[in-house]
Amino acid sequence: MHPGQLPVTDQLRIALAQLNPKVGDLSGNLALARQALDDAKAAKADILMLSELFLTGYFPDDLLFKEQFIKDAIGAARALVADTKGTDVVLILPTIWLDVTGLHNAVLVAEHGDITAIRYKRELPNSDVFYEPRYFEAGPLPLPVTIKGVSVGIPICEDVWHTPVCEHLAMRGAEIMLCPNGSPYWTNKQHIRKDLVRARVAEDGVPMLYLNQVGGQDELVFDGASFAMEPGDKLVLQGKSFEPDFIVSDWVRTDAGWTCNNGRIEELTSVKEAPWRACVLGLRDYVLKNGFSHVVLGLSGGIDSAVVAAMAADAFGPEKVHAIMLPYRYTSETSLRDARDCADRLGVRYDIVTIGDPVDTALNELQPIFGNRPIDIAEENLQSRMRGTILMAVSNKLGSMLLTTGNKSEMGVGYATIYGDMNGGYNPLKDMFKMDVYALAAWRNKHLPGDCLGRAGEVIPQSIIDKAPSAELRPDQTDQDSLPPYPVLDDILACIVEEEMALDDIVARGHDAALVKRIERLLNIAEYKRRQAAPGPKITPRAFGQGRKYPITNGYKDGTIG
Repeated sequence: MHPGQLPVTDQLRIALAQLNPKVGDLSGNLALARQALDDAKAAKADILMLSELFLTGYFPDDLLFKEQFIKDAIGAARALVADTKGTDVVLILPTIWLDVTGLHNAVLVAEHGDITAIRYKRELPNSDVFYEPRYFEAGPLPLPVTIKGVSVGIPICEDVWHTPVCEHLAMRGAEIMLCPNGSPYWTNKQHIRKDLVRARVAEDGVPMLYLNQVGGQDELVFDGASFAMEPGDKLVLQGKSFEPDFIVSDWVRTDAGWTCNNGRIEELTSVKEAPWRACVLGLRDYVLKNGFSHVVLGLSGGIDSAVVAAMAADAFGPEKVHAIMLPYRYTSETSLRDARDCADRLGVRYDIVTIGDPVDTALNELQPIFGNRPIDIAEENLQSRMRGTILMAVSNKLGSMLLTTGNKSEMGVGYATIYGDMNGGYNPLKDMFKMDVYALAAWRNKHLPGDCLGRAGEVIPQSIIDKAPSAELRPDQTDQDSLPPYPVLDDILACIVEEEMALDDIVARGHDAALVKRIERLLNIAEYKRRQAAPGPKITPRAFGQGRKYPITNGYKDGTIG
């Protein structure tokens, strides 16, 4: 069939493969795609769509500068195209493609073993975590493709965030839109996507099926939650959140256009649950995709390590989690009791390794250098670094990935010891403010998501949630000795980091001017620490590292011109 001919069908069965690819794993991703093709055959689907850049994984970064990687990826795409021979399934395969104009973020349409159409992404994102113009050439405004006599538009991810591509496809006769995506999660993202697609569908009068990938990739978490909408603000299909899914739906032509007559509607993950699911999924995939099977962490009796331990138990099962308490003379009996209680509730392995002798021996050896100088942060940091050294030794010996537990509030102001409590391969709380950690702890004590492997019930002792946070590096220490109350600190940091607000505007919210300036200074001078911090899941629009990059050597101070 060619565009302009009468359609040969008024029914379509469309399969969306919401899967978890791994960047660079061409053979593994090809195997996932082949399984999806087999599933589509078994479901008697007319169309199977995979998510954006499926075979390479999203996003391959500078792998795209390797000529051999490009050749291998194109070879994998041709192999998958060949697999459509002898089937009635039309494959929509997003992948990289090379032509005389350069490298493209593309979609191949394959049928009966041949490529029947190629379309290129036009709108290449170049903000936040996206920098596709570094690698790809933008395509022209695309034409629809004809699939079984139906005119189908295939906008690719960012193409639907702007009006021209979908508008052009509709004007050129597209009857239905199939949109493959690699759209990472952050707070409220699922609702933002729906509002976006709702706008395109209303403007163009054409239904859209929105397929998103799922899984963790370094600091990005893809939440799936694929869906479809029809004109009239009708949600007709909703896939699972934070889990792989294979979604089959039947579509029929009516006088008013194409409509879905059997879309499966899954309950969308709530705004309160989504951050927990994102952290667990990001942690699980980072550890497993990098060849580890179990984790170790320091369990201090504080809220942050307790929450990370609970996330780890949910990600891998309690038997894969090793918690170690590393007490010194300033560690309280309350912390010892709470740490053991938390480990028992979670069902994880728990050991105590005291650091008194190693720290005191180091201090004795350093005495000729330290002399009679008063005790200060050097001695405090030595405790933290000794803990980090011991935890890394356990990681090396047992082959466990070490998890670090600092939250966004502490990392924002540098309230962490580099080469000490910052040691580790991954930090599930990296993009979570302190008060959000408390809220998540309370939420997890009342809920256990279906894909989590930990125990139900109150797994984080209420005594940990209730007590004042402390690093316990000196007698009777609390965080508020050197930091403002966390609700105040979090609001100031959110204003600076998330909103990029001027300091005067933050003061106008009711914050003390001297405190705001102090927090800004601490934020700026801690940039070097954050550059050396472990990766962690991006769950807000402005995560340190992936979403917010500032120079380490930085002479700018707000309001000091002239």
